[in-house]
Amino acid sequence: MIRGGRSHVSSPPAFSNDAKRLLVCTGNTVSIFSTSTGLQIKSLEGHAAEVTTVTVEPAASKVLCYCWTASLDGSIKYWDFSVPELLKTVDIKLPIFSMVIPSLLGQPTERNEKQHNIFAYVSVEDTRETTNPRKKKQPKPKPKPLSGRICKCNLTESRLAGGVTLAEMKVPQVITISPSGKYFGIRKHHKLLIWKVPDVESERMVMRKITLHHTKKMTVLAFHPTQRIVAAGDVTGRILIWRRFGDKTFAVSDGLVDGNLMSSEEERPGVRDNDDADSCTTWHWHPSQVNVLNFSSDGAYLYSGGQEGVLVVWQLDTGKKKFLPRIGSPLLYFTFSPDPSLSSVSLQMSSADNQIHLLKMPSMEILKSISGIKLPCSVPEGYEALCRGIAFDQSAGLVALHTGNYCIQFYSLLDDRGISEVQVCERNHQPGDDVTVVVTLVALSQDGSMMSTAELKIAEEGIGGLVCLKFWASGSQNKEFSLSTVIYEPHRNSQLWLLWYRDAGISAIAFHPTRRVAVSSSYAGDFKVWICHDEFQQKDPMLQNSGWSCHAVGSYKYGSSFIFSCGAVNYISPCRKKAMTAAAFSADGSVLAVAAETLITLWDPDENVLVAVIGETLAPIMSLSFVGKSEYLVATSRGSKPQLSVWSMSKLSASWSYMLQIEAVATAVDASSFAVLALLPESPKCKELNGTVFQGRDGVILLFNATDPVPVASWSVRKAKGGFLAFLQVNPSSIQEYISDGKPPQTLLAYMNADHEYVLFDPYGEETHELSVIHREDLLASEESGHYGYASIYGELPEFQLKKNQATWTPSAPSEKPWETIFNWFIT
Repeated sequence: MIRGGRSHVSSPPAFSNDAKRLLVCTGNTVSIFSTSTGLQIKSLEGHAAEVTTVTVEPAASKVLCYCWTASLDGSIKYWDFSVPELLKTVDIKLPIFSMVIPSLLGQPTERNEKQHNIFAYVSVEDTRETTNPRKKKQPKPKPKPLSGRICKCNLTESRLAGGVTLAEMKVPQVITISPSGKYFGIRKHHKLLIWKVPDVESERMVMRKITLHHTKKMTVLAFHPTQRIVAAGDVTGRILIWRRFGDKTFAVSDGLVDGNLMSSEEERPGVRDNDDADSCTTWHWHPSQVNVLNFSSDGAYLYSGGQEGVLVVWQLDTGKKKFLPRIGSPLLYFTFSPDPSLSSVSLQMSSADNQIHLLKMPSMEILKSISGIKLPCSVPEGYEALCRGIAFDQSAGLVALHTGNYCIQFYSLLDDRGISEVQVCERNHQPGDDVTVVVTLVALSQDGSMMSTAELKIAEEGIGGLVCLKFWASGSQNKEFSLSTVIYEPHRNSQLWLLWYRDAGISAIAFHPTRRVAVSSSYAGDFKVWICHDEFQQKDPMLQNSGWSCHAVGSYKYGSSFIFSCGAVNYISPCRKKAMTAAAFSADGSVLAVAAETLITLWDPDENVLVAVIGETLAPIMSLSFVGKSEYLVATSRGSKPQLSVWSMSKLSASWSYMLQIEAVATAVDASSFAVLALLPESPKCKELNGTVFQGRDGVILLFNATDPVPVASWSVRKAKGGFLAFLQVNPSSIQEYISDGKPPQTLLAYMNADHEYVLFDPYGEETHELSVIHREDLLASEESGHYGYASIYGELPEFQLKKNQATWTPSAPSEKPWETIFNWFIT
């Protein structure tokens, strides 16, 4: 089983002592990347929930590679990440959101001489209720108002320091520690809480604390490496710098008292209330909240960044600044390495990016980028149903994703890394700008050499709407596509008008399996067959144009007008043409199937002749897929009466059907198997079943043989709405490292959820014992009673029991941990 697609920027990364490796928190693991190549080389696996902190232990020798990790599973682990090997586990049984270990930042010799025990300070969430065992009747426990706590943990003794709670908050906060390890602090609304770490720590020692106030909510803080200076950013974009903080409180604890310190308000410019600081300076450049603050290693400069995607370098003494602009995404973290010429900046996992850039200092030149999978782009309300911006390259194990900034990202599912990006349309988009163009469709040819995209320019007040179809060509293995042809308003019809805009939206794009031919269907009521001029170059060597042109146009008429809705767009057709809602080529390309609303029309694509019409379904058909050698055709319909139906091409009739809300369909090449991702109904009966049987999971993957309505297997999943499925044809040698025993499979089933997290597994292999098998009676219980579609014609299907593969299928109980991963089959 292969997992991937997790965030690289959920927590700050950490450099190794030799700066040759970067440790990144990715879900339940810590991924180790090479800073010279940007490729992942190892991973630390052992946590059962998201890793929130990774701290590398400094060492006199750069060869030593030890680190501490903390996780929401309530454990702290100690690793030798050069092997990698788990050396120690400390279980505190409370979800850990942040952790700092002050003693690690001192000199190793000083730490060994002064400190016998190693202490960590953790930000945890504690929702437990305390009860009095002497009382027989206890009142019903109420939710704890303050669940966030800062606690002290004895790592040497593997336990929490009894009764030591430094602070309580509504929610856990991130702890920031000074480079010297002498101070650490947190943000609490409009205040900063800062503690001084004693030179020699003990388990119950009282720590001194100061509070610094501000009028706005704080978002980030940073400590100066050598001086008693702290900086904080707020939600308005301001940066505040307090100098000589704690002169009263911390000086007394050190035995140094100066009666002249801060004697009057006039001597403390900018300091609010009675805060323990000498001065407070305010800088303002960022237009929105500050996310990044970090001092340079020598303390001469302060780095800041925010939503606008610009890294600002401030000279601390003068306030002068310079910029690294056009990074392209909001910034989250800025981390220095032991090598002064290298640092990293993490970009926010938003609609635009999920990247970590390795920067050359001080020029701030981007040397390498570690690219994670990108989240779905934001789509204006009402247009979600029009967007299906994802396609799979089954032979190469790649996925093409529509992301923010109008790009298509090619991502390797086997290697869990970005391959390339294609800028679909050139627009000067900045984070926070309104979306004016939506990439609604992405399609790839079977060999991955051609791509087609459909764009929709959103009309403003009914003016300016535009639909654009583009064809792209690739001649390299790195998926560097170049634009071949642009077709504006490809399905415009003068007899058709739309309520929101006059141009007809494209409903589907499909490539011919062997030729440079494609088809696009439209809600306007027609489909067009496009052919690349390269098809004619063998006959006419003088023809050098490789663009695409329309080869044929087809439509299906019927006897009454209609109104067809998709998302926020209503299509009115007075010309009696049915909306063409889906299209697919057969395996050999001899048959073109196009859905005409609730009917399926079969065409000869070469002659553009209608061969047959089969149907009819209860709701508009949204997808068509041929299975194997095209003996069967799978159709899915959505709406108030959703349907999954399988059609026999030899008999031109329905074989079987279910009333299921299908989110995605995947068909296997050269096999009669197909898989569907079905959403569980939201009826009260199903909600009760979901809580007891499906453990909160909202979807199921069903594996079928096209000849049999009995599912071969099924799995329950989370975040199914907006998810995708695909069968991948992989080289067994490329996944040999993931197989502990047995023969590597040649076909993997890929499931990607709405957040683009994914899992690859062999549905017939030995690994499937990790998956949770759903019994047939559970699935039947979630369906509503009654006869629908062809069941009303052919009668109800006979009852059957789910038969499992005797050689492979073994059910396993799902984890009961509240922080378990979205996939119930993830290995913990």
